[in-house]
Amino acid sequence: MGVLDGKVVLITGGGNGIGKETALLLAREGAKVVVNDLGGSLSGGDEGSAGPAEQVAREIKSAGGDAVSNSDSVADYRAVSRMIEQARDTFGRLDAIVNPAGILRDGMFHKMSESDWDAVIAVHLRGSFNVTRASIELFREQEQGAYVLFTSTSGLIGNLGQANYAAAKMGIAGLSRIVAMEGARKNVRSNVIAPFAWTRMIESIPIKDEESARRVERMKNAMRADQVAQLAVALCADAAKYVSGQIFGVRGNEVILFDQPRPIRSMADRSGWTPASILDVCLPAMKNDFFGSEASADVFPYDPV
Repeated sequence: MGVLDGKVVLITGGGNGIGKETALLLAREGAKVVVNDLGGSLSGGDEGSAGPAEQVAREIKSAGGDAVSNSDSVADYRAVSRMIEQARDTFGRLDAIVNPAGILRDGMFHKMSESDWDAVIAVHLRGSFNVTRASIELFREQEQGAYVLFTSTSGLIGNLGQANYAAAKMGIAGLSRIVAMEGARKNVRSNVIAPFAWTRMIESIPIKDEESARRVERMKNAMRADQVAQLAVALCADAAKYVSGQIFGVRGNEVILFDQPRPIRSMADRSGWTPASILDVCLPAMKNDFFGSEASADVFPYDPV
């Protein structure tokens, strides 16, 4: 018996990394799985291949599970609609979508091209819109459904050279929040995960100094994709029906619940603010509560558990 017995789940980016480990675990926990993966390169600059998704689907079936493969792009709304139709045609239903599919086009913002910006937004943010919008009416109609979308500490906290990725990932957090709010009465849930895991995305980040090399080695050995998959699968289960609108992180064996923006300080002037009084009074009073420009590695400097 698994926590997803009788469920049907679509997993995007299921040919590698977190997506692959999640697909395999979904099946082990009893779900019938639609394994989607474009099969493209990390930068998303090629046509892709059906191979990775089909290989994972075969692995699931050889272990006694039920799976079907799909090699369409999450950036294409019609293609995502076909994924959902494929799940219903093959397995008769769809209960959850896990959407870790993504690409990277890193570069300092003052050097970033429009094409690199557009490509990352298309796969991450547009892709998250596509999988939720193409299925939301179905989930509302059947009065149950779960989304597990993926954000990143590159957006929640920040990392140099990832303005496009950070913008997309923060957008996904906002999208998930509204989907959760609007879906509450229909038992439609949405949560996001910020994963820490050794994947080909992380492997692609250049190592510029000894400290970076040590950090990468820690990630490689102690923060695995299969650890992220545990939470992704749990959030699809009916037993998590009270969990929605949350931002989680997974770092090794740690499950982290992130806060969400709320007011932390307020200043008022009954006579009305002027630029001069804001500069003289308001901003200096708030200064001690300002956030610094730390990167994700500065906020999580300790070794993973």
